[in-house]
Amino acid sequence: MNIVLVHGAGGTPATWTEVVPLLEAAGHSVTAVTNPMTSMHDDVAHTASVVRDIAGPVLLVGHSYGGAVITNAGHEPQVTGLVYVAAFAPDEGESVNGIVERYPPAEVSKYMRRGPNGEWSSEHTEDYWNEIAWDVKPEQRPVWDAESRQSAAEIFTDRTGEPAWKTKPSWYLIAAQDKTLPTVIQRDMSARMGAAISEVPGSHFTPRVHPDAVVAVIEKALNPT
Repeated sequence: MNIVLVHGAGGTPATWTEVVPLLEAAGHSVTAVTNPMTSMHDDVAHTASVVRDIAGPVLLVGHSYGGAVITNAGHEPQVTGLVYVAAFAPDEGESVNGIVERYPPAEVSKYMRRGPNGEWSSEHTEDYWNEIAWDVKPEQRPVWDAESRQSAAEIFTDRTGEPAWKTKPSWYLIAAQDKTLPTVIQRDMSARMGAAISEVPGSHFTPRVHPDAVVAVIEKALNPT
């Protein structure tokens, strides 16, 4: 099976460093995209182009903001299902901002910084690691810092079309102590979708902290009963 992994805001394929070897060892073909993060529509178009270049069926997997991307790119005909890992799953007409603004601010908001053109990035101070990503191994943190990128405001404000999760099967892995995408939002979105739901302890950085749990959900999506 072909698996396409979609990173979140500020991310790169390094998000999936711990996940990819496990999937490849299980015999799967894996592609981790690098989206431009210039707008959600641009990221959807790029992810869809990656899917179209793959021969055969595709399972889309999105982390964080990457969930908004797969929600839209999932309409590609060869996409068989969608896996959300502590990820946004907007409904039609919703934006990422529109979802989070319905809830109290997440703890991560105090570490978010805005650039001169409205772009966003997170400031990874010692306090950030201790409060937001306490379970990311210290040796992984410099890699995360080095590869982090700014994200245009439009990735958060572009509105979603009809979501692919309404017509294709979906699975959702909730991070139970998430201080970036609060767990209550994840539970509300996954219930609304009617997704098959699993839950793990820990922070928002589930692909790095619990790669085995991510792979287990992907395997369930590949072999639904």
